[in-house]
Amino acid sequence: MYLEKFSNIIYPWLAVHGARILVILVLSWVINKFIRVFINRLVEKALKNHNFTSEESKKKREDTLAGVFSGVVKVIIWIVAGMMVLSEVGLNIGPLLAGAGVAGLAFGFGAQFLIRDVIAGMFLILENQYRVGDVVKVGGVSGMVEEITLRKTTLRDLDGIVHHVPNGEIKDASNYSKTFSRVNLDVGVSYSSDIEKVIKVVNMVGKDLAENPEWKGKIIKAPQFLRVDDFADSAVVIKILGDTQPLKQWEVTGELRKRLKIAFDKNGIEIPFPQRVVHTKK
Repeated sequence: MYLEKFSNIIYPWLAVHGARILVILVLSWVINKFIRVFINRLVEKALKNHNFTSEESKKKREDTLAGVFSGVVKVIIWIVAGMMVLSEVGLNIGPLLAGAGVAGLAFGFGAQFLIRDVIAGMFLILENQYRVGDVVKVGGVSGMVEEITLRKTTLRDLDGIVHHVPNGEIKDASNYSKTFSRVNLDVGVSYSSDIEKVIKVVNMVGKDLAENPEWKGKIIKAPQFLRVDDFADSAVVIKILGDTQPLKQWEVTGELRKRLKIAFDKNGIEIPFPQRVVHTKK
């Protein structure tokens, strides 16, 4: 008897309100998918006439803006959907909204850090300080940017550790991969080395590397001798500089080190290493 009464109540409710709730949830999901595509195209069109240094730079900017805008719209859509579902369940959302306003006012006094993060995130995005895919150092943490929202920046470092840095805590942002990157290499050679010969070999190695079919697409300016940088205890330290495509500086520097070692060995140029002389008393 009670089961029959329950069935007479629940089935009609599910037939009307349950169906509406299902439609609300499905439509919200579909709208989210559509909005993501729409925002991607809108951002792409908005940035069409901007002068970017490369296609990769353009794509990073598009991905960053599309991700931020989509995230904001997604939150709004699901909040509206949640209110509609509560209304279908039978809750009067009028007092709920009024209560939310009062609660929001009270919450606002304790949300200074959240507001700070959001404002900092807005400036960060507008000023294009860094983008998704860049390698940066922010908040004392270095890594590749995986996600940027108005509240936080998500980085993954070389160990695979994911770091979430609130935007409001970012005082300095160092971007290792914007526009171009640089080979900055110090090499020590023996005091007995002919420095003019060293310069000639270094420049030749840098030029050959930049003209190599496997590497020339990664190098903008061939690594070359810049100056004698220091007279160290056991070596004359020379500085080598060159420009590369963003994020290619590490692999180019590694290849340059290998080629310099081979070239120095062939030309009799010694790379000093610490030595200790021991005197014994007879």
